[in-house]
Amino acid sequence: MRRTTCARLGLSALLVTGSLALGVTPAGAQSEPAPSATRLNALNAQVERQLGDDSAGTYLDRRTGNLVVTVTSDAAAERVRATGATPQRVERSAAQLDAAMDTLESRAKITGTSWGIDPRTNQIAVEADRSVSTREMARLHRVADSLDGAVRVSRVPGTFHREVAGGDAIYGGGSRCSAAFNVSKGTTKYFVTAGHCTNLSANWSATSGGAAVGVREGTSFPTNDYGIVRYTNGSSPAGNVNLYNGSYQEISSAADAVVGQAIKKSGSTTKVTSGSVTAVNVTVNYGDGPVHGMVRTTACSAGGDSGGAHFAGTVALGIHSGSSGCTGTNGSAIHQPVREALSAYGVSVY
Repeated sequence: MRRTTCARLGLSALLVTGSLALGVTPAGAQSEPAPSATRLNALNAQVERQLGDDSAGTYLDRRTGNLVVTVTSDAAAERVRATGATPQRVERSAAQLDAAMDTLESRAKITGTSWGIDPRTNQIAVEADRSVSTREMARLHRVADSLDGAVRVSRVPGTFHREVAGGDAIYGGGSRCSAAFNVSKGTTKYFVTAGHCTNLSANWSATSGGAAVGVREGTSFPTNDYGIVRYTNGSSPAGNVNLYNGSYQEISSAADAVVGQAIKKSGSTTKVTSGSVTAVNVTVNYGDGPVHGMVRTTACSAGGDSGGAHFAGTVALGIHSGSSGCTGTNGSAIHQPVREALSAYGVSVY
């Protein structure tokens, strides 16, 4: 655990000394501006509002920096151009991709698998971890083959698991997690974290066996993976994320991640890692229940990072859920979209 003369709850780690209140930003803290991330997420939200199911998904073209919007008609393509984004005609509509995922849900719901939309290839990208048997892989491929190229299947190292471990960060129920974003409703302050963490305990502390700094006010896992903890120690925590280099990233808004977007993950075990978004609307079949509507990234993570923050510049994107591990610097970190949690609890990042 990092120690400072003040204490604050940042994105994914709780920094404390003794029983000092959380949330004080150290002097000299710097934010990392990322206007491109803000513009990207704002444009993506605009496109989603205007096109809805007329688009089969969006992604960032990393070569040109343009937001690409997949469509199946000339009329939709014209609407995309009017927003300033780039249209791309594809074979499969949003409804067809949703139908393929429904088929996977009914015929191939196997522990150790995940699937989500990759708009770059207009497919459902399925991953199977090492716990999936040869027989189960054969079943998975049979289902995929029946869907006329709408689904691709790949193996990933490790096993999909929720990432909770003993150690330093936020403590509850004998386990360690990470905090994500500080949020508020009126003058009341909270932090959000993973639901599989808040399922474990009503009270959360900054140190193992320490005094409670917050009490659980909501939790949702499985199906979703988010929870909310209300500060009970009178603190007024700062709305920023620990970058684990002596500085902090200010958070001013929340958005849904875009495939191809560069992101960072801050967690109490692996600290800050980087990656990019590879799939959205992801289902992960954990051993103790599935979660839906998640986001898959290439960031590395490990036990204890659960509940940490996924973000791009000043934009909050997600709450860390789990992964199948890392190979070098290439990971498979899964996050719960934070906007869903904010909406569920009627709170805002600040």
